[in-house]
Amino acid sequence: MKSIYTILFLALIALAAKAERPNIVLILADDLGYSDIRCFGGEIETPHLDQLAANGIRYTDFHNAARCCPTRASLLTGLYPHETGVGHMVYSDLGPGYRGHLNNKCTTMAQMLSHAGYQTMMSGKWHVGHQSKEVLPEQRGFNDFFGTYLHVDSYFKVLPNCDIWLNGEKQISGSWSEIPSHPDSSDREFYTTDLYTDYALKFLNQAYKETNPFFLYLAFNTPHWPLEAPERNVAKYRDRYQSGWDSLRREKFNRMKEQGILPTNAVLPESGNTKWSEVSPADQKELAFRRALYAGQVNNMDENIGRVIESLSKAKKLNNTLILFLSDNGCSAEQGMFGYRFEENKIANFPEWRSASGRSSSQGQAWAAASNAPYRQYKKDTYEGGSRTPLIAHWPEGITTESGTLNKTTGHIIDLMATLVDLAKGKLPTNAQGLSLKPTFSGEDIKRKSPLYWEHEGNRAIRVGNWKMVSTRANRKRQPWELYNLNNDPTELINVASDHQDLVRDLSSKWTTWAKASIVLPDIFERRAKKKQKP
Repeated sequence: MKSIYTILFLALIALAAKAERPNIVLILADDLGYSDIRCFGGEIETPHLDQLAANGIRYTDFHNAARCCPTRASLLTGLYPHETGVGHMVYSDLGPGYRGHLNNKCTTMAQMLSHAGYQTMMSGKWHVGHQSKEVLPEQRGFNDFFGTYLHVDSYFKVLPNCDIWLNGEKQISGSWSEIPSHPDSSDREFYTTDLYTDYALKFLNQAYKETNPFFLYLAFNTPHWPLEAPERNVAKYRDRYQSGWDSLRREKFNRMKEQGILPTNAVLPESGNTKWSEVSPADQKELAFRRALYAGQVNNMDENIGRVIESLSKAKKLNNTLILFLSDNGCSAEQGMFGYRFEENKIANFPEWRSASGRSSSQGQAWAAASNAPYRQYKKDTYEGGSRTPLIAHWPEGITTESGTLNKTTGHIIDLMATLVDLAKGKLPTNAQGLSLKPTFSGEDIKRKSPLYWEHEGNRAIRVGNWKMVSTRANRKRQPWELYNLNNDPTELINVASDHQDLVRDLSSKWTTWAKASIVLPDIFERRAKKKQKP
Protein backbone atom coordinates (compact mmCIF):
# COMPACT_ATOMS: atom_id res chain seq x y z
CA MET A 1 0.00 0.00 0.00
CA LYS A 2 1.28 3.44 -0.89
CA SER A 3 2.07 5.77 1.98
CA ILE A 4 0.14 8.98 2.41
CA TYR A 5 3.32 10.87 1.50
CA THR A 6 3.64 8.99 -1.79
CA ILE A 7 0.01 9.69 -2.64
CA LEU A 8 0.43 13.39 -1.86
CA PHE A 9 3.65 13.52 -3.88
CA LEU A 10 2.00 11.92 -6.93
CA ALA A 11 -0.99 14.24 -6.57
CA LEU A 12 1.30 17.26 -6.56
CA ILE A 13 3.10 15.98 -9.66
CA ALA A 14 -0.25 15.48 -11.41
CA LEU A 15 -1.36 18.97 -10.44
CA ALA A 16 1.91 20.47 -11.71
CA ALA A 17 1.57 18.58 -15.00
CA LYS A 18 -1.95 19.93 -15.45
CA ALA A 19 -0.79 23.49 -14.89
CA GLU A 20 2.09 23.21 -17.33
CA ARG A 21 -0.01 23.84 -20.45
CA PRO A 22 -3.04 25.90 -19.56
CA ASN A 23 -5.92 26.84 -21.76
CA ILE A 24 -5.70 30.56 -22.54
CA VAL A 25 -8.40 33.23 -22.84
CA LEU A 26 -7.06 36.67 -23.79
CA ILE A 27 -9.63 39.48 -23.51
CA LEU A 28 -8.92 42.92 -24.98
CA ALA A 29 -11.04 46.02 -24.32
CA ASP A 30 -11.05 48.97 -26.72
CA ASP A 31 -10.31 52.52 -25.45
CA LEU A 32 -10.86 51.57 -21.81
CA GLY A 33 -9.25 53.96 -19.32
CA TYR A 34 -6.79 52.77 -16.69
CA SER A 35 -9.13 53.31 -13.75
CA ASP A 36 -12.54 52.61 -15.30
CA ILE A 37 -13.07 49.16 -13.79
CA ARG A 38 -13.86 48.79 -10.10
CA CYS A 39 -10.81 46.71 -9.15
CA PHE A 40 -8.55 49.49 -10.49
CA GLY A 41 -10.33 52.24 -8.58
CA GLY A 42 -13.26 52.81 -10.93
CA GLU A 43 -16.88 53.55 -10.16
CA ILE A 44 -18.41 51.29 -12.83
CA GLU A 45 -19.81 47.96 -11.64
CA THR A 46 -17.52 45.19 -12.94
CA PRO A 47 -18.11 42.28 -10.54
CA HIS A 48 -16.74 39.58 -12.83
CA LEU A 49 -13.48 41.38 -13.52
CA ASP A 50 -13.29 42.15 -9.80
CA GLN A 51 -13.67 38.41 -9.12
CA LEU A 52 -10.82 37.58 -11.48
CA ALA A 53 -8.64 40.23 -9.82
CA ALA A 54 -9.51 39.11 -6.28
CA ASN A 55 -8.42 35.57 -7.13
CA GLY A 56 -5.51 36.48 -9.39
CA ILE A 57 -2.99 39.24 -10.02
CA ARG A 58 -3.45 42.91 -10.89
CA TYR A 59 -0.48 44.40 -12.75
CA THR A 60 -0.40 48.11 -11.99
CA ASP A 61 2.49 49.16 -14.27
CA PHE A 62 1.64 47.46 -17.57
CA HIS A 63 1.66 49.25 -20.91
CA ASN A 64 0.25 49.04 -24.43
CA ALA A 65 1.28 50.84 -27.62
CA ALA A 66 -1.16 53.77 -27.04
CA ARG A 67 -3.35 53.16 -30.12
CA CYS A 68 -5.69 50.47 -31.39
CA CYS A 69 -3.99 48.93 -34.45
CA PRO A 70 -0.38 49.22 -33.20
CA THR A 71 -1.27 47.60 -29.87
CA ARG A 72 -3.08 44.71 -31.53
CA ALA A 73 -0.10 44.14 -33.81
CA SER A 74 2.31 44.10 -30.85
CA LEU A 75 0.06 41.91 -28.76
CA LEU A 76 -0.20 39.30 -31.51
CA THR A 77 3.48 39.22 -32.46
CA GLY A 78 5.65 40.22 -29.49
CA LEU A 79 7.23 42.93 -31.66
CA TYR A 80 7.05 46.69 -31.59
CA PRO A 81 4.30 47.93 -33.95
CA HIS A 82 6.51 49.28 -36.75
CA GLU A 83 8.39 45.98 -36.94
CA THR A 84 5.11 44.29 -37.82
CA GLY A 85 4.18 46.80 -40.53
CA VAL A 86 1.48 48.44 -38.39
CA GLY A 87 3.29 51.52 -37.14
CA HIS A 88 0.12 53.53 -37.59
CA MET A 89 -3.34 52.45 -38.76
CA VAL A 90 -4.53 50.11 -41.52
CA TYR A 91 -5.90 52.56 -44.09
CA SER A 92 -2.79 53.35 -46.12
CA ASP A 93 0.56 51.87 -47.19
CA LEU A 94 3.49 54.20 -46.65
CA GLY A 95 6.21 51.62 -46.93
CA PRO A 96 8.12 49.46 -44.44
CA GLY A 97 6.96 50.05 -40.90
CA TYR A 98 3.71 51.57 -42.14
CA ARG A 99 2.25 48.94 -44.50
CA GLY A 100 -1.12 48.92 -42.75
CA HIS A 101 -1.15 45.15 -42.22
CA LEU A 102 0.92 42.47 -40.53
CA ASN A 103 3.96 41.79 -42.70
CA ASN A 104 5.63 38.46 -43.47
CA LYS A 105 8.47 39.12 -41.03
CA CYS A 106 6.28 38.56 -37.99
CA THR A 107 4.64 35.46 -36.56
CA THR A 108 1.48 35.66 -34.48
CA MET A 109 0.91 34.03 -31.12
CA ALA A 110 -1.93 32.10 -32.75
CA GLN A 111 0.53 30.58 -35.21
CA MET A 112 2.98 29.69 -32.46
CA LEU A 113 0.28 28.22 -30.22
CA SER A 114 -1.17 26.29 -33.14
CA HIS A 115 2.28 24.80 -33.79
CA ALA A 116 2.36 23.86 -30.10
CA GLY A 117 -0.87 21.90 -30.50
CA TYR A 118 -3.42 24.47 -29.34
CA GLN A 119 -6.83 25.02 -30.84
CA THR A 120 -6.87 28.71 -31.77
CA MET A 121 -10.02 30.85 -31.92
CA MET A 122 -10.82 34.52 -32.19
CA SER A 123 -14.00 36.54 -31.85
CA GLY A 124 -14.27 40.31 -32.26
CA LYS A 125 -12.24 43.08 -33.85
CA TRP A 126 -9.14 42.11 -35.89
CA HIS A 127 -7.97 45.53 -37.19
CA VAL A 128 -4.42 44.62 -38.21
CA GLY A 129 -5.00 44.15 -41.92
CA HIS A 130 -7.90 43.58 -44.30
CA GLN A 131 -6.45 44.18 -47.77
CA SER A 132 -6.08 40.55 -48.90
CA LYS A 133 -6.77 37.03 -47.68
CA GLU A 134 -3.13 36.61 -46.69
CA VAL A 135 -3.41 39.19 -43.90
CA LEU A 136 -6.66 37.92 -42.35
CA PRO A 137 -6.82 36.02 -39.05
CA GLU A 138 -7.67 32.73 -40.76
CA GLN A 139 -4.29 32.90 -42.50
CA ARG A 140 -2.42 34.14 -39.43
CA GLY A 141 -2.94 31.17 -37.16
CA PHE A 142 -6.59 31.19 -36.09
CA ASN A 143 -8.55 28.00 -36.77
CA ASP A 144 -11.82 29.85 -36.21
CA PHE A 145 -12.69 33.52 -36.53
CA PHE A 146 -15.92 35.47 -36.03
CA GLY A 147 -16.09 39.25 -36.18
CA THR A 148 -14.97 42.18 -38.25
CA TYR A 149 -11.69 42.48 -40.10
CA LEU A 150 -11.75 46.28 -39.93
CA HIS A 151 -13.20 48.71 -37.38
CA VAL A 152 -16.60 48.78 -35.64
CA ASP A 153 -18.73 51.92 -35.98
CA SER A 154 -21.89 50.85 -34.15
CA TYR A 155 -23.04 48.42 -31.50
CA PHE A 156 -26.65 48.06 -32.64
CA LYS A 157 -25.89 48.08 -36.36
CA VAL A 158 -23.35 46.86 -38.88
CA LEU A 159 -22.34 49.93 -40.87
CA PRO A 160 -20.53 50.02 -44.25
CA ASN A 161 -16.93 48.68 -44.04
CA CYS A 162 -17.83 46.92 -40.79
CA ASP A 163 -19.09 43.65 -42.30
CA ILE A 164 -19.15 40.65 -39.99
CA TRP A 165 -17.49 37.39 -41.05
CA LEU A 166 -17.32 33.78 -39.93
CA ASN A 167 -14.29 31.84 -41.15
CA GLY A 168 -14.04 33.80 -44.38
CA GLU A 169 -17.77 33.83 -45.14
CA LYS A 170 -19.64 37.12 -44.85
CA GLN A 171 -22.48 36.88 -42.34
CA ILE A 172 -23.81 40.45 -42.24
CA SER A 173 -23.16 43.21 -44.78
CA GLY A 174 -22.83 46.79 -43.68
CA SER A 175 -25.76 49.15 -44.19
CA TRP A 176 -26.58 52.71 -43.12
CA SER A 177 -30.26 51.98 -42.60
CA GLU A 178 -30.84 48.37 -41.58
CA ILE A 179 -30.76 47.18 -37.99
CA PRO A 180 -29.57 43.57 -38.33
CA SER A 181 -31.13 40.59 -36.65
CA HIS A 182 -29.07 38.37 -34.45
CA PRO A 183 -27.61 35.64 -36.70
CA ASP A 184 -29.02 32.91 -34.46
CA SER A 185 -32.42 34.36 -33.60
CA SER A 186 -34.49 37.25 -34.97
CA ASP A 187 -36.04 37.59 -31.50
CA ARG A 188 -32.76 38.66 -29.96
CA GLU A 189 -31.41 42.22 -30.07
CA PHE A 190 -28.25 42.69 -32.10
CA TYR A 191 -25.48 44.14 -29.92
CA THR A 192 -21.86 43.56 -30.84
CA THR A 193 -20.50 42.85 -27.35
CA ASP A 194 -23.16 40.20 -26.78
CA LEU A 195 -22.69 38.79 -30.28
CA TYR A 196 -18.90 38.48 -30.07
CA THR A 197 -19.34 36.66 -26.78
CA ASP A 198 -22.00 34.36 -28.26
CA TYR A 199 -19.55 33.13 -30.87
CA ALA A 200 -16.68 32.96 -28.40
CA LEU A 201 -18.85 30.59 -26.37
CA LYS A 202 -19.66 28.55 -29.48
CA PHE A 203 -15.97 28.16 -30.19
CA LEU A 204 -15.31 27.20 -26.56
CA ASN A 205 -18.08 24.62 -26.54
CA GLN A 206 -16.50 22.97 -29.54
CA ALA A 207 -13.03 23.18 -28.00
CA TYR A 208 -14.24 21.44 -24.83
CA LYS A 209 -14.86 18.31 -26.91
CA GLU A 210 -11.22 18.09 -27.98
CA THR A 211 -8.22 16.87 -26.00
CA ASN A 212 -5.80 19.64 -26.99
CA PRO A 213 -5.64 22.88 -24.99
CA PHE A 214 -7.25 25.95 -26.49
CA PHE A 215 -6.48 29.63 -27.03
CA LEU A 216 -9.32 32.15 -27.35
CA TYR A 217 -8.66 35.79 -28.26
CA LEU A 218 -11.80 37.81 -27.47
CA ALA A 219 -11.31 41.33 -28.82
CA PHE A 220 -14.21 43.56 -27.84
CA ASN A 221 -14.90 46.96 -29.42
CA THR A 222 -16.13 48.11 -25.99
CA PRO A 223 -16.13 50.90 -24.84
CA HIS A 224 -14.94 52.66 -28.02
CA TRP A 225 -17.38 55.32 -29.23
CA PRO A 226 -20.15 55.61 -30.41
CA LEU A 227 -21.83 55.47 -27.02
CA GLU A 228 -24.53 52.82 -27.37
CA ALA A 229 -25.62 50.41 -24.67
CA PRO A 230 -28.70 48.36 -23.72
CA GLU A 231 -31.06 50.22 -21.43
CA ARG A 232 -30.68 47.61 -18.66
CA ASN A 233 -27.00 48.55 -18.39
CA VAL A 234 -27.53 52.30 -18.64
CA ALA A 235 -30.42 52.65 -16.18
CA LYS A 236 -28.33 52.21 -13.03
CA TYR A 237 -26.02 55.10 -14.03
CA ARG A 238 -28.55 57.72 -15.16
CA ASP A 239 -28.27 59.66 -11.90
CA ARG A 240 -24.66 58.77 -11.14
CA TYR A 241 -22.71 61.54 -12.86
CA GLN A 242 -24.50 64.76 -11.94
CA SER A 243 -21.50 65.88 -9.88
CA GLY A 244 -19.28 65.84 -12.99
CA TRP A 245 -15.82 64.81 -14.09
CA ASP A 246 -13.77 66.84 -11.59
CA SER A 247 -15.48 65.11 -8.67
CA LEU A 248 -15.13 61.69 -10.33
CA ARG A 249 -11.37 62.12 -10.85
CA ARG A 250 -10.81 62.97 -7.18
CA GLU A 251 -13.05 60.12 -6.03
CA LYS A 252 -11.17 57.57 -8.16
CA PHE A 253 -7.77 58.95 -7.14
CA ASN A 254 -8.58 58.54 -3.44
CA ARG A 255 -9.95 55.03 -3.95
CA MET A 256 -6.85 53.94 -5.91
CA LYS A 257 -4.65 55.06 -3.02
CA GLU A 258 -6.84 53.13 -0.58
CA GLN A 259 -6.54 50.02 -2.75
CA GLY A 260 -2.77 50.35 -2.98
CA ILE A 261 -2.83 50.76 -6.77
CA LEU A 262 -1.21 54.18 -6.41
CA PRO A 263 1.77 54.91 -4.16
CA THR A 264 1.25 57.29 -1.27
CA ASN A 265 3.38 59.97 -2.99
CA ALA A 266 1.16 60.13 -6.09
CA VAL A 267 -0.33 63.54 -6.87
CA LEU A 268 -3.47 64.12 -8.93
CA PRO A 269 -2.53 66.48 -11.79
CA GLU A 270 -4.77 69.27 -12.95
CA SER A 271 -6.56 67.99 -16.05
CA GLY A 272 -6.40 71.32 -17.90
CA ASN A 273 -9.96 70.72 -19.08
CA THR A 274 -13.12 72.78 -18.72
CA LYS A 275 -14.35 72.62 -15.14
CA TRP A 276 -17.73 71.00 -14.56
CA SER A 277 -18.93 74.10 -12.73
CA GLU A 278 -18.40 76.11 -15.94
CA VAL A 279 -20.78 73.90 -17.95
CA SER A 280 -24.41 74.99 -18.30
CA PRO A 281 -27.09 72.93 -16.49
CA ALA A 282 -28.56 71.76 -19.82
CA ASP A 283 -25.16 70.60 -21.05
CA GLN A 284 -24.38 69.00 -17.70
CA LYS A 285 -27.51 66.88 -18.06
CA GLU A 286 -26.57 65.73 -21.53
CA LEU A 287 -22.92 65.11 -20.70
CA ALA A 288 -23.81 63.18 -17.53
CA PHE A 289 -26.00 60.93 -19.66
CA ARG A 290 -23.12 60.31 -22.05
CA ARG A 291 -20.98 59.06 -19.18
CA ALA A 292 -23.90 56.85 -18.14
CA LEU A 293 -23.88 55.34 -21.63
CA TYR A 294 -20.14 54.77 -21.41
CA ALA A 295 -20.54 53.12 -18.01
CA GLY A 296 -23.33 50.97 -19.43
CA GLN A 297 -21.01 49.75 -22.18
CA VAL A 298 -18.33 48.75 -19.66
CA ASN A 299 -20.91 47.12 -17.41
CA ASN A 300 -22.25 45.13 -20.37
CA MET A 301 -18.73 43.97 -21.26
CA ASP A 302 -18.26 42.74 -17.71
CA GLU A 303 -21.55 40.80 -17.93
CA ASN A 304 -20.27 39.09 -21.06
CA ILE A 305 -16.94 38.28 -19.41
CA GLY A 306 -19.06 36.68 -16.70
CA ARG A 307 -20.66 34.47 -19.35
CA VAL A 308 -17.19 33.28 -20.42
CA ILE A 309 -16.22 32.55 -16.81
CA GLU A 310 -19.48 30.64 -16.27
CA SER A 311 -18.89 28.56 -19.40
CA LEU A 312 -15.36 27.65 -18.33
CA SER A 313 -16.57 26.80 -14.84
CA LYS A 314 -19.40 24.54 -16.02
CA ALA A 315 -16.99 22.73 -18.35
CA LYS A 316 -14.56 22.32 -15.42
CA LYS A 317 -11.92 24.24 -17.37
CA LEU A 318 -11.68 27.37 -15.26
CA ASN A 319 -8.97 26.18 -12.89
CA ASN A 320 -6.50 25.41 -15.66
CA THR A 321 -7.32 28.36 -17.89
CA LEU A 322 -5.19 31.49 -17.85
CA ILE A 323 -7.49 34.47 -18.33
CA LEU A 324 -5.81 37.77 -19.22
CA PHE A 325 -7.68 41.07 -19.46
CA LEU A 326 -6.32 44.44 -20.62
CA SER A 327 -7.04 47.49 -22.82
CA ASP A 328 -5.52 48.49 -26.16
CA ASN A 329 -4.86 52.11 -25.13
CA GLY A 330 -5.96 54.81 -22.75
CA CYS A 331 -9.40 56.36 -22.98
CA SER A 332 -9.98 58.49 -26.05
CA ALA A 333 -10.12 62.29 -26.12
CA GLU A 334 -11.10 62.21 -29.80
CA GLN A 335 -13.67 64.72 -31.05
CA GLY A 336 -12.67 67.43 -28.58
CA MET A 337 -13.46 68.52 -25.06
CA PHE A 338 -17.09 67.38 -25.15
CA GLY A 339 -16.92 64.86 -28.01
CA TYR A 340 -19.83 64.24 -30.36
CA ARG A 341 -23.02 65.95 -29.24
CA PHE A 342 -26.58 64.68 -29.42
CA GLU A 343 -29.01 66.33 -31.82
CA GLU A 344 -30.85 69.17 -30.11
CA ASN A 345 -34.24 67.43 -30.21
CA LYS A 346 -32.79 64.46 -28.33
CA ILE A 347 -31.21 66.33 -25.43
CA ALA A 348 -34.33 66.75 -23.29
CA ASN A 349 -35.40 63.19 -22.56
CA PHE A 350 -32.95 60.92 -24.40
CA PRO A 351 -35.63 58.48 -25.61
CA GLU A 352 -33.35 57.13 -28.33
CA TRP A 353 -29.58 57.28 -28.80
CA ARG A 354 -29.20 55.06 -31.85
CA SER A 355 -28.81 57.70 -34.55
CA ALA A 356 -29.16 56.93 -38.24
CA SER A 357 -25.43 57.01 -38.77
CA GLY A 358 -24.69 54.95 -35.70
CA ARG A 359 -22.44 57.72 -34.38
CA SER A 360 -24.62 58.64 -31.46
CA SER A 361 -21.98 60.44 -29.43
CA SER A 362 -18.65 60.13 -27.65
CA GLN A 363 -17.83 61.15 -24.10
CA GLY A 364 -15.05 63.55 -25.06
CA GLN A 365 -11.81 64.68 -23.50
CA ALA A 366 -13.12 65.91 -20.15
CA TRP A 367 -14.67 62.56 -19.23
CA ALA A 368 -11.67 60.73 -20.72
CA ALA A 369 -9.45 62.46 -18.15
CA ALA A 370 -11.59 60.82 -15.47
CA SER A 371 -11.29 57.44 -17.21
CA ASN A 372 -7.49 57.71 -17.28
CA ALA A 373 -7.19 59.13 -13.77
CA PRO A 374 -4.78 59.88 -12.30
CA TYR A 375 -2.52 59.75 -15.36
CA ARG A 376 -1.89 62.48 -17.92
CA GLN A 377 -3.22 62.62 -21.45
CA TYR A 378 -5.09 60.13 -23.60
CA LYS A 379 -5.12 57.55 -26.37
CA LYS A 380 -2.40 58.29 -29.01
CA ASP A 381 -0.19 59.99 -26.38
CA THR A 382 2.91 58.41 -24.86
CA TYR A 383 2.37 59.89 -21.41
CA GLU A 384 1.05 57.36 -18.89
CA GLY A 385 -2.60 58.17 -19.66
CA GLY A 386 -2.12 56.99 -23.21
CA SER A 387 -0.23 53.75 -22.62
CA ARG A 388 -0.84 52.46 -19.10
CA THR A 389 -3.44 49.69 -18.97
CA PRO A 390 -5.03 47.60 -16.26
CA LEU A 391 -3.90 43.99 -16.61
CA ILE A 392 -5.54 41.10 -14.76
CA ALA A 393 -4.21 37.54 -14.76
CA HIS A 394 -6.30 34.67 -13.35
CA TRP A 395 -5.18 31.03 -13.33
CA PRO A 396 -6.01 29.04 -10.17
CA GLU A 397 -3.74 26.08 -10.98
CA GLY A 398 -0.80 28.13 -12.17
CA ILE A 399 -0.66 31.32 -10.10
CA THR A 400 0.79 30.54 -6.71
CA THR A 401 1.15 34.03 -5.27
CA GLU A 402 -1.43 35.23 -2.77
CA SER A 403 -4.86 35.88 -4.30
CA GLY A 404 -5.48 39.53 -5.08
CA THR A 405 -1.78 40.35 -5.40
CA LEU A 406 -0.84 43.77 -6.76
CA ASN A 407 2.19 43.29 -9.00
CA LYS A 408 4.28 46.38 -9.76
CA THR A 409 6.43 44.78 -12.48
CA THR A 410 6.91 47.13 -15.43
CA GLY A 411 5.47 45.24 -18.37
CA HIS A 412 4.65 45.88 -22.01
CA ILE A 413 2.28 44.43 -24.57
CA ILE A 414 5.25 42.75 -26.29
CA ASP A 415 5.55 40.51 -23.21
CA LEU A 416 2.30 38.65 -23.86
CA MET A 417 3.64 36.66 -26.82
CA ALA A 418 6.63 35.52 -24.77
CA THR A 419 4.38 34.63 -21.84
CA LEU A 420 1.89 32.53 -23.79
CA VAL A 421 4.49 30.68 -25.83
CA ASP A 422 6.42 29.96 -22.63
CA LEU A 423 3.33 28.49 -20.96
CA ALA A 424 2.50 26.48 -24.09
CA LYS A 425 6.00 24.99 -24.15
CA GLY A 426 6.38 26.39 -27.65
CA LYS A 427 9.28 28.02 -29.42
CA LEU A 428 9.47 31.80 -29.38
CA PRO A 429 10.32 33.48 -32.72
CA THR A 430 13.92 34.67 -32.72
CA ASN A 431 12.92 38.29 -33.37
CA ALA A 432 10.40 38.48 -30.51
CA GLN A 433 11.14 41.35 -28.15
CA GLY A 434 9.27 40.65 -24.93
CA LEU A 435 9.87 38.77 -21.69
CA SER A 436 7.70 36.05 -20.19
CA LEU A 437 5.61 37.10 -17.20
CA LYS A 438 5.50 33.51 -15.95
CA PRO A 439 7.96 34.15 -13.07
CA THR A 440 5.59 36.76 -11.65
CA PHE A 441 2.91 34.08 -11.24
CA SER A 442 5.00 32.68 -8.39
CA GLY A 443 6.09 36.04 -7.02
CA GLU A 444 9.46 36.26 -8.76
CA ASP A 445 10.82 39.32 -10.57
CA ILE A 446 11.62 39.56 -14.25
CA LYS A 447 14.85 41.29 -15.14
CA ARG A 448 14.50 43.49 -18.21
CA LYS A 449 17.87 44.41 -19.70
CA SER A 450 16.61 46.51 -22.63
CA PRO A 451 14.62 49.74 -22.49
CA LEU A 452 10.95 49.87 -23.49
CA TYR A 453 10.06 52.11 -26.42
CA TRP A 454 7.04 53.93 -27.84
CA GLU A 455 6.24 56.01 -30.92
CA HIS A 456 2.93 57.03 -32.39
CA GLU A 457 2.21 60.01 -34.62
CA GLY A 458 5.43 61.68 -33.51
CA ASN A 459 4.78 61.09 -29.81
CA ARG A 460 7.82 59.30 -28.37
CA ALA A 461 8.90 57.66 -25.12
CA ILE A 462 11.58 55.43 -23.63
CA ARG A 463 11.51 53.74 -20.23
CA VAL A 464 14.50 52.40 -18.29
CA GLY A 465 13.70 51.33 -14.76
CA ASN A 466 11.94 54.22 -13.06
CA TRP A 467 13.23 56.74 -15.59
CA LYS A 468 10.85 57.70 -18.38
CA MET A 469 11.61 60.17 -21.14
CA VAL A 470 8.73 61.44 -23.27
CA SER A 471 8.24 63.90 -26.11
CA THR A 472 5.15 65.05 -27.96
CA ARG A 473 4.62 66.26 -31.49
CA ALA A 474 3.12 69.74 -31.54
CA ASN A 475 3.05 72.51 -34.13
CA ARG A 476 4.29 69.96 -36.68
CA LYS A 477 7.53 69.50 -34.75
CA ARG A 478 8.89 67.06 -32.22
CA GLN A 479 9.08 68.83 -28.88
CA PRO A 480 12.09 68.59 -26.54
CA TRP A 481 12.44 65.49 -24.40
CA GLU A 482 10.96 65.60 -20.91
CA LEU A 483 12.38 63.36 -18.17
CA TYR A 484 10.45 61.93 -15.23
CA ASN A 485 11.41 59.73 -12.30
CA LEU A 486 8.25 57.63 -11.94
CA ASN A 487 9.28 56.39 -8.53
CA ASN A 488 9.24 59.92 -7.12
CA ASP A 489 6.70 61.34 -9.56
CA PRO A 490 4.32 58.62 -10.83
CA THR A 491 1.95 61.06 -12.58
CA GLU A 492 4.65 62.86 -14.60
CA LEU A 493 4.39 66.32 -13.08
CA ILE A 494 8.05 67.30 -12.54
CA ASN A 495 10.24 67.45 -15.63
CA VAL A 496 13.83 66.94 -14.43
CA ALA A 497 15.50 66.88 -17.86
CA SER A 498 17.59 69.96 -17.12
CA ASP A 499 19.01 68.27 -13.99
CA HIS A 500 20.06 65.09 -15.83
CA GLN A 501 21.35 66.21 -19.22
CA ASP A 502 23.76 63.29 -19.60
CA LEU A 503 20.92 60.82 -19.04
CA VAL A 504 18.73 62.67 -21.54
CA ARG A 505 21.46 62.45 -24.18
CA ASP A 506 22.01 58.75 -23.47
CA LEU A 507 18.30 57.85 -23.61
CA SER A 508 17.78 60.02 -26.69
CA SER A 509 20.58 58.16 -28.45
CA LYS A 510 19.10 54.81 -27.47
CA TRP A 511 15.64 55.85 -28.73
CA THR A 512 17.02 57.03 -32.07
CA THR A 513 19.03 53.83 -32.55
CA TRP A 514 15.89 51.78 -31.82
CA ALA A 515 13.74 53.96 -34.08
CA LYS A 516 16.04 53.51 -37.05
CA ALA A 517 16.40 49.76 -36.52
CA SER A 518 12.64 49.29 -36.02
CA ILE A 519 11.65 51.31 -39.14
CA VAL A 520 10.00 54.01 -37.06
CA LEU A 521 11.89 56.72 -38.95
CA PRO A 522 11.07 58.47 -41.14
CA ASP A 523 7.81 58.80 -39.24
CA ILE A 524 4.26 58.90 -40.59
CA PHE A 525 4.25 62.67 -41.12
CA GLU A 526 7.56 62.74 -42.97
CA ARG A 527 6.35 59.94 -45.24
CA ARG A 528 3.05 61.66 -45.95
CA ALA A 529 4.83 64.90 -46.80
CA LYS A 530 7.17 63.09 -49.16
CA LYS A 531 4.25 61.31 -50.82
CA LYS A 532 2.49 64.63 -51.48
CA GLN A 533 5.62 66.06 -53.12
CA LYS A 534 5.65 63.34 -55.77
CA PRO A 535 4.26 64.44 -59.17
